[in-house]
Amino acid sequence: MRAEAGHPESFNLEFIGIGNEDKITLEFEERFKMIYETVKLKHPEITIVGTVGPFHSGDDFDKGWELAKELKIPIVDEHYYVDPNWLLANQYRYDKYDRNSSKVYLGEYASWGNKMINAIAEAVYLTSLERNGDLVVMASYAPLLAKKDFTQWRSDMIFYDNTKICLTPNYYVQKLFMINQGDLYFDNVISFDKNDTSLASSCVKDSETGDLILKLVNASSDSKYMKIDLSNFNINSEAEKTILSGDAEDDTFENLDNVKPEKSIISIQSKFNYDAPAMSLSVIRIKIEK
Repeated sequence: MRAEAGHPESFNLEFIGIGNEDKITLEFEERFKMIYETVKLKHPEITIVGTVGPFHSGDDFDKGWELAKELKIPIVDEHYYVDPNWLLANQYRYDKYDRNSSKVYLGEYASWGNKMINAIAEAVYLTSLERNGDLVVMASYAPLLAKKDFTQWRSDMIFYDNTKICLTPNYYVQKLFMINQGDLYFDNVISFDKNDTSLASSCVKDSETGDLILKLVNASSDSKYMKIDLSNFNINSEAEKTILSGDAEDDTFENLDNVKPEKSIISIQSKFNYDAPAMSLSVIRIKIEK
């Protein structure tokens, strides 16, 4: 069928999802098992992604995970749209997951809205996904595109009308994490009061460039200090800092220049305190001397 449609070469499909936000009934389990076993037999090279319902908890979530463990499904697809405070309160969610069970694809997630508080709460949560990159193998944001005033919600990343595109604060957070990914994670580089759920951080290394990348998030209405210890790295004394900040109620719908990241060059030492501005995501990219 693919060849008849004009593409004789294989797509080299890596993943296939079976189900989407389903109610985990006995009928669903029966049919899922039939499809799962057939695909696994016919295409062992493709990783199958299961489903655990439309919420972060509850009956379908529990039954979906039970099925995943029974069948040893490689990855399950979790979905949830939540209040920003939920993201702050649950930033250690995946630290507690069983490392010997299925991996997680966070296939749909967002907080309800496009204000700075929504975006910064999502940044807090994204640091937890980086910290748990051994478990959360993929993540993708809520619906990507929507026409302004013609949508049922305000959780999309990019809005447009007939003349312009509106890039939301959520978009800028996603982009900053996307272009500042790493493949190695380091603990105990950034320290702060872990009981303060408005603060979060991550430290990763991009092996391709050799850069060390710090992400520091403050979702409170006051600036707060974080301690940074780089004494285990041979660092350059200058670093590139990108910061996204604003008032909790800021968005970009009325003023397209209202919320945008700003870049600068800063001086750093092997140990220093960073004053994280209120309602901000800071990304510090540091060259490592060989």
